[in-house]
Amino acid sequence: MAARVAQGVRTVRRVSQAVLVGSRSMSAVAPYSFESLRATQVADSVLHVELNRPEKRNAMNKTLWREMVECFDRVSQDSDFRVVVISGAGKMFTTGIDLMDMAGDMLQSEETDVARKAWKLRNTIVQFQESFNGIEKCPKPVIAAVHSACIGGGIDLITACDIRLCSQDAWFQVKEVDIGLAADVGTLQRLPKVVGNASLVNELVYTARKMMADEAMSCGLVSRVFQDKEAMLEGAFHLATEIASKSPLAVQGSKLNMIYSRDHSVKEGLHYIATWNMSMLQTEDIVKSAQAALEKKAPKDITYSKL
Repeated sequence: MAARVAQGVRTVRRVSQAVLVGSRSMSAVAPYSFESLRATQVADSVLHVELNRPEKRNAMNKTLWREMVECFDRVSQDSDFRVVVISGAGKMFTTGIDLMDMAGDMLQSEETDVARKAWKLRNTIVQFQESFNGIEKCPKPVIAAVHSACIGGGIDLITACDIRLCSQDAWFQVKEVDIGLAADVGTLQRLPKVVGNASLVNELVYTARKMMADEAMSCGLVSRVFQDKEAMLEGAFHLATEIASKSPLAVQGSKLNMIYSRDHSVKEGLHYIATWNMSMLQTEDIVKSAQAALEKKAPKDITYSKL
């Protein structure tokens, strides 16, 4: 584990000057003005989205659930950004659902008919699910950068992301059974596929025990562990900038095909990518990449058109 942390620190030290400048001079992005989220451009084509309720430990209220949908709907269509980094402002990533804010919608209803009450409650749950489905449906890669606590709804959020990084002080908890319910916004569906260990997932879900950073690393929930939050964010921005330098057609096409293949058979996945690439192989990006290779240029020196 110590070697993994040291590797993360060394990665941060190799961060390019461009990324460091970008992270120090973060600028707000006009179309991305929210109450519960803070969106800033930290590098070329990289958007940093922070859960921004630090005084409430980034508990997820109704506004945050709604704004997550709005944010990622916009990112999906915004050609200025190719990668998103999600983190939490303040002392922790998130404590999960804001029970005080959400209790009215979830537990109280003017309906007296049980069936109609259930119908409305189901619609509410589906709306909440879309908050994080939007992350998965967004064609741009999304990197989760977790520090300190990631509880309940936080697990729903990060399992919808493409890459997960954390700091050494991070811990993860599927908390729902402790408040008398089954997780219903994505954890039970995505976590088993992310981790690939049914026994471990069952244990985490049934006991609501904490999982620390080293265990999260060993089971595959996160791919890197950094010494602290600052190092983690710089590492996340560096990784995002590297991904953003690639062909957006290649990167976004890869994300869409990997998600499709996750939910389908190998045969269906191969058929899908064959149909996909019968048009995408005609892109000018392949010509640019081949020409750069002949000229012994680095991939980062290629300028790809916006998508």
